[in-house]
Amino acid sequence: MDMHTLLLSFLFVSILHVHTTSSTGTENFDASRLDTYIVRVRPPPNFSIDMSNIKLEKWYRSFLPPRMTSSNTRQAFIYTYKTTIFGFAVNITEAEKDYVMKNNGVLKVYKDSLLPLLTTHTPDFLGLRLREGSWKKTGMGEGVIIGVLDTGIDFTHTSFDDDGIQEPPTKWRGSCKSSLMKCNKKLIGGSSFIRGQKSAPPTDDSGHGTHTASTAAGGFVDGASVFGNGNGTAAGMAPRAHLAIYKVCSDKGCRVSDILAGMEAAIADGVDIMSMSLGGPAKPFYNDIIATASFSAMRKGIFVSLAAGNSGPSSSTLSNEAPWVLTVGASTIDRQMKALVKLGDGDLFVGESAYQPHNLDPLELVYPQTSGQNYCFFLKDVAGKIVACEHTTSSDIIGRFVKDAGASGLILLGQEDSGHITFADPNVLPVSYVDFPDATAIRQYINSSNSPTASIIFNGTSLGKTQAPVVAFFSSRGPSTASPGILKPDIIGPGVNVIAAWPFMEGQDANNDKHRTFNCLSGTSMSTPHLSGIAALIKGTHPDWSSAAIKSAIMTTAYVVDNQKKAILDERYNIAGHFAVGAGHVSPSEAIDPGLIYDIDDAQYISYLCGLGYTDVQVEIIANQKDACKGSKITEAELNYPSVAVRASAGKLVVNRTVTNVGEANSSYTVEIDMPREVMTSVSPTKLEFTKMKEKKTFSLSLSWDISKTNHAEGSFKWVSEKHVVRSPIAIF
Repeated sequence: MDMHTLLLSFLFVSILHVHTTSSTGTENFDASRLDTYIVRVRPPPNFSIDMSNIKLEKWYRSFLPPRMTSSNTRQAFIYTYKTTIFGFAVNITEAEKDYVMKNNGVLKVYKDSLLPLLTTHTPDFLGLRLREGSWKKTGMGEGVIIGVLDTGIDFTHTSFDDDGIQEPPTKWRGSCKSSLMKCNKKLIGGSSFIRGQKSAPPTDDSGHGTHTASTAAGGFVDGASVFGNGNGTAAGMAPRAHLAIYKVCSDKGCRVSDILAGMEAAIADGVDIMSMSLGGPAKPFYNDIIATASFSAMRKGIFVSLAAGNSGPSSSTLSNEAPWVLTVGASTIDRQMKALVKLGDGDLFVGESAYQPHNLDPLELVYPQTSGQNYCFFLKDVAGKIVACEHTTSSDIIGRFVKDAGASGLILLGQEDSGHITFADPNVLPVSYVDFPDATAIRQYINSSNSPTASIIFNGTSLGKTQAPVVAFFSSRGPSTASPGILKPDIIGPGVNVIAAWPFMEGQDANNDKHRTFNCLSGTSMSTPHLSGIAALIKGTHPDWSSAAIKSAIMTTAYVVDNQKKAILDERYNIAGHFAVGAGHVSPSEAIDPGLIYDIDDAQYISYLCGLGYTDVQVEIIANQKDACKGSKITEAELNYPSVAVRASAGKLVVNRTVTNVGEANSSYTVEIDMPREVMTSVSPTKLEFTKMKEKKTFSLSLSWDISKTNHAEGSFKWVSEKHVVRSPIAIF
């Protein structure tokens, strides 16, 4: 944002800045004990958005420990922030951190931490086709800017060519920060934020960022495949959208201070969508700096899409739980890259592999063990054999050890938690990944046979023959821990064996990587950019919609049946619950035209935060508003959210919801309720009549149940018109 001079002298700032302790925290300064901290402060007195950077940095300098106040401030700070939060990142000792925390103007001090990355058929699977459906209606995201915060990008990749792309909108304020980066009308900006080094180009040194960016908004590339498998035309969800790249992660992970700097830049540059395939353990929102920065982005009208996490299938394992962001889980698609395993007894099992070089005739099958446990590292006596290994670490790492030992092939055995999910990760030798039930049968065969043998038969790619979507085992589950009364995740999307752009990197195995301009990856890292691109399609069609309205459109139009017209299943082939699927699987063609939306403004989010029992200071950390809780407070259930979650111990719930008509001006909706019999459910009124666009209607939802008999129940209610179905899930837990 632009800053103008504010007539406030440093002396006046210093006078107003009262320290509550005389200890400097630097008496025993030890440079070897420096750590990075993010210091969240109140804005300076009489602050306005036009304040100059110099004046703001003077304010920040006044919080530094004495040894740093006389040094060059720009060298002292790693980053200064003014858009996401007021504050700065700095290297100080723990004693200096304690000194800083005792200052009256400091709201919170966070120790920097490293968060993990949550790592072409999917457009067709989602109903996105070139001359029909959502792409035809929306212009494929034209004019919308998606900011991708990840490991950078391979800016030479053909997925980011700008053929047919219009100039970026005039609101765009970003640029390519390095002369070494090639920008165009598709790739309109790029910056690197790794440990404060902002001059380097955002070159992708891991591949993750290139993959996620192309999933969100890559252009059309004919003949995309991984070693010839999954062959087709690759395209992102919003192939005409613009991309702005913010490198905030390396292959080691993502530092929170770097993420915050990237978000700061993305907001200032003018992105419409912010896509982040990263996250850490859930925590209260005032302790979650990504949630806090996302609140600032939401206020600027920016839609924030975040990964739900890869810690499933256990319950309450979510990342990124704030209600003002979209929390995205992962599911399968209907493509299989088949690698069949045929055992010596004739049994046949269908596994997967993206690398399909040549079939392996029957060979000796071995299951290496050390101290009774399967061990596939530093192997001996496996030359010319097929090795069966438990899939307990990276398949690529296992594959390289097995290949280096001279083995001819590899069978990766799925674990119990993974259920029926299989991966098609590229590897360095012939491989088949089999699911847990098949892995169990293969183990039994090995243990019962005196001379077990196996062959691997590659059978290419099949489409539409596999039951999908199925919730991925790794996709993190609710209930939310930070706010149990908000149903999370919000949505699921494709996140297993996703083919997208990949940089070719020097030093990679030539045989394995010579065709690797595309790669096959899995994770909520992959599902998140799908939703980011779909949000761009909606934003391009409805540029005046809030982030809450876009989220509502995505959630209320989601589907809950698979391609066999049965309820969506989880990894064990049980019906997937609301805390696995959220509102369901995204349906882009429906989300473009949802009929009704549930909107939420800043004030209601603040009332909700106060209703969580947060103190005024804790809410101020998130919303940058003092004494916020002197106004109204609402419960989690009262937030105008497109879903409902309530503790079973409550026994009843009565809440209001307000919908806004964004469909036909003259329209009529009738409620339909789908709840278990033990839950008494009613909606009043049962019919909503609209006579104009943007007209609002409020209704009441009443639930009651016997707490001695009901400890879990799931269902939904939906508003149905001639053209639209607006569905909201209900979870009692």
